[in-house]
Amino acid sequence: MKKIREGVLFKSLLRICILVLFFGVIGFPSQAAEGESRVLFISSYSYAWDQVRMQIDGIRAELGDDIVLDYEFMDTKRVATEEAIQLFYDGLAYRLSMVEPYDAVILGDDAALKFALEYQDELFKGIPLFFEGVNDEELAMKAAENPLISGVIEKLSVEKNIELGLMINPDAKRVVAILDDSITGEAERKRFYKYAEQYPDLEFDEINTSKLRTFSLRYELGNLPKDTILIYVVMTEDADGRIYTNNQSIQLITECAKVPVLRMVDGGIGEGILGGNVVSMYKSGEIAAKMAKAVINGTPADSIELVTESPQIYRVDALVMERFGISFSVLPEGTDIINKKVSFFERNREVMIPGCILIAGLMVVMIWVFVDNQRRRVLMKELEDARKILESASQHDFLTGIPNRNKFMGDLNRLVEEKRPCTVIMIDIDDFKNINDTLGHTAGDEALVQVAARLKEMESQILTPYRYAGDEFILILQSNQGKIVEKTAYQCRQVFTKPFVLNGNKAKVCGSIGIASYPKDTDNVEQLIVYADDAMYHVKKNGKNDFAYYCGKEE
Repeated sequence: MKKIREGVLFKSLLRICILVLFFGVIGFPSQAAEGESRVLFISSYSYAWDQVRMQIDGIRAELGDDIVLDYEFMDTKRVATEEAIQLFYDGLAYRLSMVEPYDAVILGDDAALKFALEYQDELFKGIPLFFEGVNDEELAMKAAENPLISGVIEKLSVEKNIELGLMINPDAKRVVAILDDSITGEAERKRFYKYAEQYPDLEFDEINTSKLRTFSLRYELGNLPKDTILIYVVMTEDADGRIYTNNQSIQLITECAKVPVLRMVDGGIGEGILGGNVVSMYKSGEIAAKMAKAVINGTPADSIELVTESPQIYRVDALVMERFGISFSVLPEGTDIINKKVSFFERNREVMIPGCILIAGLMVVMIWVFVDNQRRRVLMKELEDARKILESASQHDFLTGIPNRNKFMGDLNRLVEEKRPCTVIMIDIDDFKNINDTLGHTAGDEALVQVAARLKEMESQILTPYRYAGDEFILILQSNQGKIVEKTAYQCRQVFTKPFVLNGNKAKVCGSIGIASYPKDTDNVEQLIVYADDAMYHVKKNGKNDFAYYCGKEE
């Protein structure tokens, strides 16, 4: 068997990554059980944006567990070219052709709505469409004229945030919006400047991040005068070509700006943003999901009315208030204040009496221990327990709970030193990067935990599983007898036959398995692992989801 070259493997993985990126999905459409209702959520952005996660949380909470929810992500914050839209269309059209039509489709933000309107007859014919997070009011109103389309408009309140800014800084002379040239940025730019006539005493200006290089952007933010009301609307790029996630934008803005930063959506509050009159992304998703659920339950789509007032609340971060010396008394009544310090009594009012009783009891115990000269014994026992815990932690994987690579190397070296025949079985999850990229890292962790749990069930006096690294597991079988090794290999393959549950949905996870034995294949520990790894990569190269024995190098 020829050794698999790293360069070939890298190129293969690169091709797979490119295909996944072009198709722009997190999860292919699920196959629902017969009679089960299904909803598709198409987001203009990616799962990395906190607003998107809030929307999904709201949608999922409203739909519940009885309705299947699938996702598609256009990722227009990073790539919004015609080629990218076409690739997304091609991938979505193919996936939709492979499954039964959805009962309803929820569209997140402007780009998704525009996409659905353009391809409604081709992709969503006869399917009710419900949008949320759409800033372009004119687009939303026109779309809602279609009897199959309704939703909730995201009407960011520039006026209320300017008023809040004046409450916080009565001497303000200018209001500056942080915007870019994205679809959202263009829609909000129009809305922002409409209020210039309403506030003639304020100078309206903007920081257009799409037109400024990174250095200039930092300079502009850092040199805003104290009489500025600064409103962060949207920032996805700068003129240097840097693409920003929401968290990266917030970090840059809050690091540079010397004035409080207001925002009109709830993402980022608690990470340096002061707050503002914000649209709840969670509630917006919830409202759209409620519309979809109503249609599923029999309500005609043309009777679902458009919601023109988005759900809004005042929310501020107490830590930022304190940083800029802003009094809480200036805030509107009912403002939601996060990170607010409360007194010890306020935090513990309901447990003060039981707490005092507990403290008194502990004091009695401590006195008794002191009198009886047991304190030293207790402390020594605690130290010993802590030592055992630390020792165990150093030899066990934190995520899966099974022994880690350090423990594996120690056990294998000991067996080889004692010249005890054994077999190493290397397992690698197939296309694990695709799971992380499409379903998210939480789903990837779930897959690792479930594989480990199934391997743990196989554990015996002669078989021990370990987490080796990343998505690789490795087992030591204290035997090299052919039948025992073969039986164990089939058991390992059975680990991947039953469906896995990732993000609440059933998913197929496969694994490639390589096997090498001591001393049959080699008497060197490091070489034994390499041979098992070679056998495993042979499986990957020849179809995956199987096992193979190390057969030696071919001349």
